[in-house]
Amino acid sequence: MEINSIESLGQTNTLVDLLNWRITQTPQLEAYRQYNASIETWQSFTWAQIGSLVQTWRNALTPLRLLEGARIAILLPNGINAVCIDQASLASGFIPVPMHSLDNPASIAYIIKDSDASVLFVSALSEWEAIKGIGAELPELQYIVVNEDDVFPQGDSNAPAIIHLSTWLSGGAPSDPLSSTVILSEALAAIVYTSGTTGRPKGVMLTHRNVLSNIKAVFARVEVFSTDVFLSFLPLSHTFERTAGYYLPIAAGSCVAFARSVAQIPEDLKLIRPTVLISVPRIYERVYVKLQEKIAQSSELTQRLFTLTQTVGWRHFCQQQQLPYDKSALDWLDPLLLPCLRWLVARKVLALFGGRLRAAICGGAPLSQPLAECFLALGIPLLQGYGMTETSPIVCCNMLDDNWPLTVGKALDHIDVRLGENDELQVHGDCVMAGYWKRPEDTEKTMTLDGWLRTGDQANLDGGRIQIIGRIKDIIVTSTGEKISPSDLELAISADPLFSQVFIIGENRPFISVFVVLNQEIWKNLYQQSNGYEKADLSLNSAFVQTTVLAKIQEATKSFPYYAIPRVVKIAPEPWSLQNGLMTPTLKLKRKALLAHFEVEIEDIYKQRTSGE
Repeated sequence: MEINSIESLGQTNTLVDLLNWRITQTPQLEAYRQYNASIETWQSFTWAQIGSLVQTWRNALTPLRLLEGARIAILLPNGINAVCIDQASLASGFIPVPMHSLDNPASIAYIIKDSDASVLFVSALSEWEAIKGIGAELPELQYIVVNEDDVFPQGDSNAPAIIHLSTWLSGGAPSDPLSSTVILSEALAAIVYTSGTTGRPKGVMLTHRNVLSNIKAVFARVEVFSTDVFLSFLPLSHTFERTAGYYLPIAAGSCVAFARSVAQIPEDLKLIRPTVLISVPRIYERVYVKLQEKIAQSSELTQRLFTLTQTVGWRHFCQQQQLPYDKSALDWLDPLLLPCLRWLVARKVLALFGGRLRAAICGGAPLSQPLAECFLALGIPLLQGYGMTETSPIVCCNMLDDNWPLTVGKALDHIDVRLGENDELQVHGDCVMAGYWKRPEDTEKTMTLDGWLRTGDQANLDGGRIQIIGRIKDIIVTSTGEKISPSDLELAISADPLFSQVFIIGENRPFISVFVVLNQEIWKNLYQQSNGYEKADLSLNSAFVQTTVLAKIQEATKSFPYYAIPRVVKIAPEPWSLQNGLMTPTLKLKRKALLAHFEVEIEDIYKQRTSGE
């Protein structure tokens, strides 16, 4: 029996209230599940146990004698420790600053310095050594709390004190119970740094009211139950995961299982068998690519069955959602075919996600239409939404019974949207941030005179549904005056599983070019049997490879205007990643970094083509 309700959540004014309310409602239900590598087994924690652990962590914060509002930098992987320090900080009146544990040291040092963090939590001493090696001055940083059992260096009177986590926890002093501390709803609940796709990350100030209003709005729109199980793998520095994958399960009393690692997500999906999945497109893209690889290597009969399953399944989905679709004279057979096809084909794909998904929620970036149609046709309950760190973050989302994948759904309750100049989507509501940390000028630029947030995204509004067209600032203007959305082109090209990563260029240039990273397995399978393969030069810069790859890119973009179709392709020798500084922690392209990285190649492209014309 469910005891959750939006009315009961209405009595909570802060995230501290939310956790306390959950602990009193369902103290013995499973709250979290985490893999313990030392004993090689999964461990469960009840809500009552989490309450006790959070109090222990809060007691350990007391002797540090930090000022109210002190920033606590958290560089920990998703897990019980990350939950405990986040909740203990909030209950003590401090401000968590979540960071991606895989981010590069320079970016981490910048965030620590910019936020004036007093305490830093890390998994290993090596992480702190890498940060320190950047050479940035961190005058406000007083303590480093290290999780792993490292040998610490000799103390330096001018450096932060380094403390082992177990020592720190055992040295705690009694503090007021969680429920006795008065935390105002307008107090900051986090400073979450943007991903920095086009420049330095900005610290988004989110209050308890911001985040809690968003949780309540989602909870009112999407059914989430205490029987649900979430698999958590997006970093808690990602606001989407923070709200939808961490705080929302607290509101619902659901269990959150923490994935062991990104590499083990496929295995963890089968082990945990989540009912709700919170993810960015990259995860679904990886599954889609593997699926396409497997189908390409299958028998002709299997390939035909898969195509038929997608065709029939998509028609069934469109009928359910009352969406337009291409009708067939054989539509009447669909009710007979669908159960068989789901059993023969779709069931195996659903099993990759654990076999019992109720909702697979995707945000952070748009999904390609072929991928969305493929999964929805197979029966995967894929729901796209839209939001920003600045909106805590969810503005709108599709629903299971109102799911139009070409859109990102309707705005949540108590969130208002409108179109401004250049069809820019603007947002108003309690979820909108308090501003950017130490950047009043940027805050002012982001808000309209009447208090609406400028999202920077172009949109269409159709019957309340929101369709995102692209970033206003990301629009490429060629030297011939043509305007092109690079994200639309990148999405169209990446729909072909041959392309793992795509980066469009052409600002103030005479034509569009593209840099790509190839999926090596698909490339080998695709061309091993092609005519002349054995005699062809297959090096990335060879004429054969360039011509072949460009032909596929131009085929993928043939529906675009002629001036938007790429005329030159360059194939990158290695993937773009967080480690080489070309991707953000939220798996988005760092456009400025990529432009700098490929500066010589870009100049060569346009020099050669211009001189040859």
